[in-house]
Amino acid sequence: MAGSRLEKFGTVFTRVRDLMRAGVVKHEERPIWFDVYAAFPPKREPLYEKPVRPLKIHAADTVPEILYKEDAIRAKFFEVYGNGPRSFELLKPNFVSPCQRFVMKYGELESRGDVKPELLFEETAKALLAEGIYLRKRGGPAVAPQSRDPLLNMKLTDMLAEQQRDTDTETNIPEKEPETLNPDRQTSS
Repeated sequence: MAGSRLEKFGTVFTRVRDLMRAGVVKHEERPIWFDVYAAFPPKREPLYEKPVRPLKIHAADTVPEILYKEDAIRAKFFEVYGNGPRSFELLKPNFVSPCQRFVMKYGELESRGDVKPELLFEETAKALLAEGIYLRKRGGPAVAPQSRDPLLNMKLTDMLAEQQRDTDTETNIPEKEPETLNPDRQTSS
């Protein structure tokens, strides 16, 4: 109790009374008002109560959400391509991230107006590919030009079968035809 000097925990009367009970303050050394207070206690005990602050009613949020058209493009870019092929190089002051290049190219193609809006996202990726920036979709192959070499799509088994046919035709070995039973020809055994 000696550590707290405020009347937050009990009243001055209860503190003096408890000090007298503990023997810290002798009965002869009690304050003059102690007997009067004990004889005529107040109707309402004077306890410390924290003042109630009026609730502040917050005004409606007047700051509008700041969303730019480019934010939607960036969100779709990160959803489709992730962070891009390289990490951000923050030490270079002139560094432009793949996402920012995508947004700039998107704006350029959009301002031209020669690409349909629904195809603009894919056309932007193809335009960046033509510039040498490879974008790899999440969990998929990189965006590639449409004129790919058909040999790249062949399977190994198809290649081996084609090579076998080529060697057979070079050596003029006729392909074996399955033998069919001739009903006119009968074997006697």
